[in-house]
Amino acid sequence: MGRGIALGAGPAGATGLMTLTVTAYDRVMGRWEPNARGRLAQAALTLYAKQGFEQTAAAEIARAAGLTERSFFRHFADKREVLFYGNDALRDLIVGAVAEADATAGPMDAVGAALLTVGALIQETPDIARLRYSVVSANAELRERELMKHEEIAVAMAGALRERGVPAHAASLAAETGIAVYRVAFARWIGDPGQPGQPDLPEMLRESLAGLRDVIADRPLSVP
Repeated sequence: MGRGIALGAGPAGATGLMTLTVTAYDRVMGRWEPNARGRLAQAALTLYAKQGFEQTAAAEIARAAGLTERSFFRHFADKREVLFYGNDALRDLIVGAVAEADATAGPMDAVGAALLTVGALIQETPDIARLRYSVVSANAELRERELMKHEEIAVAMAGALRERGVPAHAASLAAETGIAVYRVAFARWIGDPGQPGQPDLPEMLRESLAGLRDVIADRPLSVP
């Protein structure tokens, strides 16, 4: 597939929302692509984490990738786009997962299936997702851009639900709720990484979805 999804989150007190964005990993979250775009993305993320986004120039990224600055701008409009350029691949993945959910699934079940699909992919390479999170969360401009991407994903997910016959208002509600569920689960996952016995991201998503049902039903919640 040649594209990979790197979801992260903004700071809990700021956006607190998962990073519905994509960087260039092979097989949707595996190895970096060996092509020029993949090399540039890998070099950029490494430099951003090491010395800061603002302190890193496009020319530096290109040198680190063994390419020219001109090559950088053939692949990316600016250095921000390195962190966001694969958003279309993520959107297509989520829309596809919603569309392929069981025909009997309700709106939130279809949204939940899509979230679990993405969560499983992120869990394959958690270090890359956490590295990207550290870069985006440290920069106000990137966090703002992140929010715009989140809204695009919510709109696309609502559209996929409408295609399943869900009324427009219910589709929007389910999509926005799904984003909130992911935000909560990702914040837990990113906040305490690598602890023995810690649930993985898909399991935290399942717990958050179950917690949502309890909240809606006004049932007492168990503390994980």
